[in-house]
Order: sequence, then structure tokens, then C-alpha cells
Amino acid sequence: MLRRREHQLVLQYPKELGLPEKTVPIEDIGVLILDHQQVVVTHMLLAALLENNVAVITCNEQHMPTGLLLNLDGHTVQTELFRHQIGASEPLRKNLWMQTVQAKLRNQAGLLEQIGIPGDVLREYAKNTRSGDPDNLEARGAAHYWRHLFPEHLHFVRHRNGEPPNNLLNYGYAILRATVARSLVGSGLLPTLGIHHRNKYNAYCLADDVMEPYRPFVDELVLKMVVQDRIMDKDLTTEIKGRLLQVPAVDVLIDGKRSPLLVAVQRTTASLAQCFQGELRKPLYPDRP
Repeated sequence: MLRRREHQLVLQYPKELGLPEKTVPIEDIGVLILDHQQVVVTHMLLAALLENNVAVITCNEQHMPTGLLLNLDGHTVQTELFRHQIGASEPLRKNLWMQTVQAKLRNQAGLLEQIGIPGDVLREYAKNTRSGDPDNLEARGAAHYWRHLFPEHLHFVRHRNGEPPNNLLNYGYAILRATVARSLVGSGLLPTLGIHHRNKYNAYCLADDVMEPYRPFVDELVLKMVVQDRIMDKDLTTEIKGRLLQVPAVDVLIDGKRSPLLVAVQRTTASLAQCFQGELRKPLYPDRP
């Protein structure tokens, strides 16, 4: 059972296990994943988690994230920011997407270069990306990137329902998506209203936009697990999930300074809100250290 005691999250195990309870300050939690079908959570704890802008993820019987619970009231001037976001012009949205694609391509190039593969193609794509990416350089870059990222003998093909390590990537991206959505709410933005992604069935279009330049940091974590530790399991063990839960703590470079990914995402979403308000021209995205 998970419950609240004062300002602490309290984890209580079944009595038959004979394990002592554990506590964590709620204010220190960014993302909480509920990954067992018998977990019981009190409403008092959920209210406290949302009040502290914690993203709560629920998982299915296959241990894959399927739901995300976020705070509805994440910013003091939320209504005003909503108006700016909803009223953003098409040229502004296209310009923001161009900069997002450029940042993603540069970070993909940096990861390839880190493992000894030239990143010239992706860097050239980044330079040539135009407003709105009408040449679809993001997709062309992705095809090149996935063709070279993993060792050739794995014959890796990136597909959501593909063979491992696709499942590792999916889990890592789900954690990243929740981290970004949480920060968007905290910055007073609607995660649903994207700058590029516009699927009417997707409740987190803006989160899917903003997370793009951060994906290579998840890819790097998965790459190390596959190449160095030879992890290619179809089933996600507790140990594997524990490794992937490190995503918010991954070290990134943003605005010339090293920072945990969780903090960097907060700076990105805050800068995006300023772009919608006309206070900035460029959102702040991470670079590879």
C-alpha cells in the first residue's frame, strides 16, 4: 500500500513479508510509476502527489506504461498562458518545430559521433531544416540514425512493437514523456496542444514535440545496456526497469551548464512558454555534454 503521512510517501508491504515500511519526501518525487496490479494507493496520497506536480504513471499486466495522471492547476497564471499557446500563429509553430528538429538532429549526430560513427549527415540535415520541416528531414535523419546506432549484427529495426531492444526504448521514452508532460503543466502549458504533433487521439501532443531533442539521451542509456551489459530481454525485470528509471537523472548540457535531465526539461518548457508569450524567439534545448 502507498499512503501519505504528513509530507511523506509511505510504502507498506504486506505483513506476511515482514519488511519494514519505507518513506520518501513527496517534494523530492518527480515521477511515480505504479507497476504492480495489487498496488493500493490512498486518495490522500494522490492529492498530495498532484499538488506537488508529480507525474503518476500506471502500467498494465505486461509492465508497460499505459496511463499518466497530472496536476490540472500547475501554474499561477495558467489561463493567460493557455491563451498565448492557443493563439500562437502558424509561422511561430513552424519556427518552433524547426528549432526542435534541429536540436534533435544535432543530439543524434553527437551520439553517433560518441560511438565512432560520423554524424555529418545528420548535422547537414540540421543546417538545412526549414520552417515547419517541409522536407521531412526529421524522418530522413531518423532512418539514417537507427541504421547506424546499434551494432550491425543485431539487425535492429526501430518499431514500437518490434524485437528488443525496442521494449527498452519504449519504456525509457514513456518515462521521458511523463517527465516532459509534468514540466509542461508546471510551466502553465497544455500538454495536449502540440506545435507539430496533432493526432486528435493523442492527449500529449506537445509533450511528444518537446521530448524529441531529449530522445537521444534515452537512446544512449539503452545502447549502454545492450552493448556493454548485453541486455536483450523480452521481459522487463525489476533491475532493467530500475536502470531505465534513471532517465530523469541523466546528465545533460543545457545553456552551457551540466544539469540533470529533469531540471533541463523544466528549463525547456519554461522557455517555450516565454516563446508563446513573445518574450523569447528560441526555446532552450539540451546539447550533448
